[in-house]
Amino acid sequence: MTTPFLPSCIQLFHYYKGLADKAMAKLSHEQFYAKPGPDDNSIAIILQHMAGNMVSRWTDFLTTDGEKPDRQRDAEFTEQQLDKDQLLAFWESGWACLFNALEALEESQLKQIVYIRNEAHTVEGAILRQLGHLPYHVGQIVYLAKWQLTSSWESLTIPKGASEHYNAEKFRQKRS
Repeated sequence: MTTPFLPSCIQLFHYYKGLADKAMAKLSHEQFYAKPGPDDNSIAIILQHMAGNMVSRWTDFLTTDGEKPDRQRDAEFTEQQLDKDQLLAFWESGWACLFNALEALEESQLKQIVYIRNEAHTVEGAILRQLGHLPYHVGQIVYLAKWQLTSSWESLTIPKGASEHYNAEKFRQKRS
């Protein structure tokens, strides 16, 4: 038995959001703004961009272009000097837009056409586009958090050197 497309995608989005949430959990306000180099993005900037993207793409998803006229994409890449709580509230609002839109969809709508920057996509294609875009930035967040937490970093997936043990545990379990 296979899991339908929408629940699988929703599960993946939750997984990637969870990775970013765990990576950011131990960071201070200052660490949200740290950058490896002057032209690099901080976690704060990445959060602003991801949230802005999700709010734009998933608000009125089926009826309006995914690039809303009031979105200020370039401003997402400038430091707004929001505090950590404000950044995380904006982050959560973006994810809420995404999850609300996805959970309202029916499998029968996957071939419907939606637009992003006036370019036609099937609903399925637009979802896959986000499944490429958001995890790309989640990886950046995880890397920047790990870079800052150094020796106190705890692996979010299978730790180095633990694959054999992890696999042994997984293969002992009944298949689902």
